[in-house]
Amino acid sequence: MDPGEEVLTSLATLRVEQPRAGVAQLTLDRPARLNAMTGAMFAELAEVAARLAEDTSVRAVLLTGAGTAFCAGYDLDDAARFPDSGTDELYALQDRAVRALHAVYALPKPVVAAVRGAAAGGGFSLSLAADIRLAGESARFQAVFVRIGLSGGDLGASWLLPRLVGTGLAAEILYTGRPVYAAEAARIGLANRAVPDAALLDEALDLAEQMAAHPPLAVSLTKRSLHASVDAPSLAAALELESRAQVSLMRDPATTTAIAHLRSR
Repeated sequence: MDPGEEVLTSLATLRVEQPRAGVAQLTLDRPARLNAMTGAMFAELAEVAARLAEDTSVRAVLLTGAGTAFCAGYDLDDAARFPDSGTDELYALQDRAVRALHAVYALPKPVVAAVRGAAAGGGFSLSLAADIRLAGESARFQAVFVRIGLSGGDLGASWLLPRLVGTGLAAEILYTGRPVYAAEAARIGLANRAVPDAALLDEALDLAEQMAAHPPLAVSLTKRSLHASVDAPSLAAALELESRAQVSLMRDPATTTAIAHLRSR
């Protein structure tokens, strides 16, 4: 697939393109609603993540939002119908949301989130599901759940956030629902760095392209090792997980080629 070609065309809430070799750009595409989430978006996120996981032409994924926001969370027009919905309907909706967020988190390829404007509520959780976050100067990360009477522990926020910023800061952010702007996000580790809005997509694409340039199985197993080791019960357990991945790569043709290239320099 040529860079710049659109990957999927039958989507109502998302747009998927391949702007550079090996890099897919997944854009939340409801700009008039600040890319607010709906049941349809959850279904499409899960579908697209599954397709990208299997697409061998894609080695890294850039996740962003169209227009001025990353994602403002669940669409409040849809949320207004919660009191009239049955418990079974609400569980089904939540399950769709959970599947979508987990599908992004579990992608076997690096995911770089380029965040400008609001990343609020479920959009905040979605940004946390990425491996790396770059914050444009307009970025505003906000776990707004408690402000509308919902638990701040939603779509993985209570598990992912403390792993990035520590339990104390996670508690403050989740309990108060206060915004975290780009400079603070970079300072506390919520974002990898803050960049000007005008440079955000190019910097995120450059970063994704650097990852896509490496042998894909090596990067994929590095991600799996990182995810597993975060919760490994001991260093010994992490070493065992790493060793299995490393040995499986030692005879991979891409590894052999990369080593030969380095030796010839």
